[in-house]
Amino acid sequence: MWLLLSPTALEAPFLQGEAFTFLGRKGLRGEGFVYLETGIGKVNAALTLAAWAARHPVEQALLFGLAGAYPHSGLALGEVVLVGEEVEADLGLREGLAPLGFPALEVGGVRYHNRFPLDPGLTQGLAQGLGLRVVVGLTRDLVSETPGEARSLAERWGAALENMEGAAFARVCLALGFPGAELRAISNPAGNRDKGAWRVREAVLALGETVGRILKRGPRGAPLA
Repeated sequence: MWLLLSPTALEAPFLQGEAFTFLGRKGLRGEGFVYLETGIGKVNAALTLAAWAARHPVEQALLFGLAGAYPHSGLALGEVVLVGEEVEADLGLREGLAPLGFPALEVGGVRYHNRFPLDPGLTQGLAQGLGLRVVVGLTRDLVSETPGEARSLAERWGAALENMEGAAFARVCLALGFPGAELRAISNPAGNRDKGAWRVREAVLALGETVGRILKRGPRGAPLA
């Protein structure tokens, strides 16, 4: 059973199921999945996932949604990718949290500061089965507003795309000990606020096609017999 999450219901119009409400937002119970709308931003994503997991067992979780591509990332508008690692870029100093001497999270003796991996087995299984690239994502509550800002962040952290929830999702999965993967469709160039250059509809259609393929697969993304 998949726990599916997206920041907004607008990113999940293709899902069908029995509707319910969780924390005041949309939920669906469908064949092989439960879906939750988290709301935008890190706090909403973490709160929704942790609150659900406190009341229900989670076998595996998938966060999906739209993202902006950083300059020189090689990502095309409408392309769907998996995120293998998320960077929480607005935590601590410009160089991150490590210079302050405090980890954001410690699990099993491993200290995490600003970089949080998604489950490698689940991610690689999906990547191989679906033929998707795995990239580094960057999470901030404040998105890039200019191409120069986007380029600077990409270069500083080695990231390919920008979003507002991924690092929080990855942290909760690590802390609570269940496998999580993240799927993103590129809707716009990061730092470009001209929506005439965005391709939201195409990105949502690509998300729907890919999520549909994931739901047809077996546990941890393995092909169905």
